[in-house]
Amino acid sequence: MSRNAELIIVNGRIRTMDEDQPRAEALAVSGGEIVAVGDRTAIEALRGAATRVIDAGMNSVVPGFIEGHMHLFSGAAELAHLQLSGVHGAIALHAAIQDYARSRPDAPMLLGQGVDYLVLGERPVTRHDLDRIISDRPFAMAAPDHHTVWANTKALEMAGVLTGKKLRPGNEIVMGEDGFATGELRENEAFNPVIALAGEERARLGLSTGGEPDPVPSQKEREVDRDTMQRGLDWCARHGITSIHNMDGNFYQLELLSEIEDLAGLHCRVKIPFHFKNFMKIEMLEKASLMAERYRSEWISSGLVKIFYDGVIESWTGVLVDPYSDRPEWRGEPLFTPERFAEIATEADRRGLQIAVHSIGDGAVRAVLDGYEKARRTNGVRDSRHRVEHIELISQAEIPRFAELGAIASMQPIHAPGVHGVPLEPTVSRIGRGRWPYAFPVRSLLSAGAPLVFASDWPVAPIDPILGMQAAMLRKPWGDGDPDQSLTLDEALAAYTIGGAYVEFMEHRKGRLKPGYLADIVVLSGDLDARPAEDLTKIRPVTTICGGRVTFRD
Repeated sequence: MSRNAELIIVNGRIRTMDEDQPRAEALAVSGGEIVAVGDRTAIEALRGAATRVIDAGMNSVVPGFIEGHMHLFSGAAELAHLQLSGVHGAIALHAAIQDYARSRPDAPMLLGQGVDYLVLGERPVTRHDLDRIISDRPFAMAAPDHHTVWANTKALEMAGVLTGKKLRPGNEIVMGEDGFATGELRENEAFNPVIALAGEERARLGLSTGGEPDPVPSQKEREVDRDTMQRGLDWCARHGITSIHNMDGNFYQLELLSEIEDLAGLHCRVKIPFHFKNFMKIEMLEKASLMAERYRSEWISSGLVKIFYDGVIESWTGVLVDPYSDRPEWRGEPLFTPERFAEIATEADRRGLQIAVHSIGDGAVRAVLDGYEKARRTNGVRDSRHRVEHIELISQAEIPRFAELGAIASMQPIHAPGVHGVPLEPTVSRIGRGRWPYAFPVRSLLSAGAPLVFASDWPVAPIDPILGMQAAMLRKPWGDGDPDQSLTLDEALAAYTIGGAYVEFMEHRKGRLKPGYLADIVVLSGDLDARPAEDLTKIRPVTTICGGRVTFRD
C-alpha cells in the first residue's frame, strides 16, 4: 500500500468487532479499505499532506450498520406520505388527514402510513369512518406492518373492489353484511388495486408482483425513480447504514441502482432479491438465477429469493400451529402449502440461491424450517444460510433447529409490542398467555446457537439501528415468569454488524474494522459504553463512511 493513507480517524473509542483486537484508538483507510487499526501514534504515521483526518472526539466508532431487512424503493416513496404513528382517536385522525389533504390539493390519491390497528379504540376502522373525514378524494391508510390497509368508499370504488373480488389464499377484502367492502383490506392482493391509485406502483412492483414495469418507463419516469431511490439511500446513510438487504426486488431496481452507481456512486451497498409469489410457476426461479449471475459485485448483488409464507398476527393472517386465542376456530391461511413451499425451497437451493421467507407465526416458522430440511436432504448439505424472517412466534421444538440447519434468524427487535410505543394489543391477546414465552424469542434463539441478524423492516418501523439496538436491550417480559429476551449492547451491535455480514457471506470483508476489510464505518456523537440503554438514542451518527467515501456528515 501507499505510505500515506487517504483518510484517518483518530481520537476514537473504536469498537472493531474483531476478536483479536476488540478496541483501538485510530484507523486508516486507503483504496476503499481499512489498511491499519491501532493506537493514535501508529496511525498518525500514515498521515500525509492530502490525508483527510476525522477526529472522533473520544466518541464511539463502529462498523457501518448492516440493515438486514428493509424495503428501499417503497420506503423512500413513503417518506412523502402522511405519517400517522402516534395518532389516536377520531378527532386527531380527522385533523391529520384533513391537514395532509389541504397540503396536497392535486394528489391523485392520498396515502397514510403507520396507523394503529386500534386507532379508534376497540372496534375496527370502516370506510364510513374515513368517509366522515374525507369522502370526495380517494384515501387509504396502512397499518405499521403494511399487511392491512383501510380505505374510504371513493378509493374502493375507483379501485373496483367495493363489491369484493376473488383473491388467492391468504388475502381478504373484508365484506359487510350489506354485500359491500367494509374498507379493511388484508394483504397485498387485496389492497394493491387501491394503493395503485397513487401512481407509485413501480416503487412497489418488487413487493406486489415481483415483476417488471409494463410499459417500460420513460426516461423521465426513470429519473423520477432514481431520485426516489437516491432519497432512500441518503436516508440510510444518515442513520449510519452502509449495507442493505432489500426484501423486495426485480431487475428494474437493480438497473436503477446501477445507474446511480455510474452517475455518482452509491451511498450504500445493496442486495436485491427475486421475489417469488405464490402465483408463479417454479420455472420463474430461472429469473432469480439470472439476477444472481448478472449482479454480484460488492456494491450491488442478488442471489437471494424472497418469499412470503404468511401474513401477520394482528390481522389473523399469520399462520399458527394452534388456533388464535381470540379466534379459536382459526389458525391462519398460508400463502403456500407446506408441500409447495418445500418444492420451491428445494429447487432454489439446488440452484445455489439463498432463500429468505417472511414467517411470522409458529406454524409458518415450522413449515419453512421443514422446507429447508427437505432441501438439505434432497440436495445434500451445503453452507446455504437460508433465512427465516421475523419469527414473532415460535414453538419450543423449533428453536434448536436453527443451529441444526444453519438457518438464520432475521429479526426486528423494534417490532416487539411493549417497546418504543408499540401497543400490546391486539397482538398479546391474539397470541394468548400460554404462548407469550415464545413470542419474539431473540434471546432464546441466540442462546440456542442460531445465527442472528437485526433490521427494522423499514418502512414498517423506523430505520434507525441505534433505536433497534435500544429496543433489544430494553425488552421486558409481558408476564411474570416469562423468559428475559433482552440482549446486551455487544450482542445487539453484533446483530447489526457481524451478523449482517455473515448472513450475506461477507464476513471476510465487512462487519468488522480490521485491515483488509471494506472501509464501511460510522462515527457516533457519543460513547456507547458511557450511556445507559435508556439514553442510547441520544447518540447519533455524525459521519458515515462507505467504501472510504463520506456519505453523510452532520
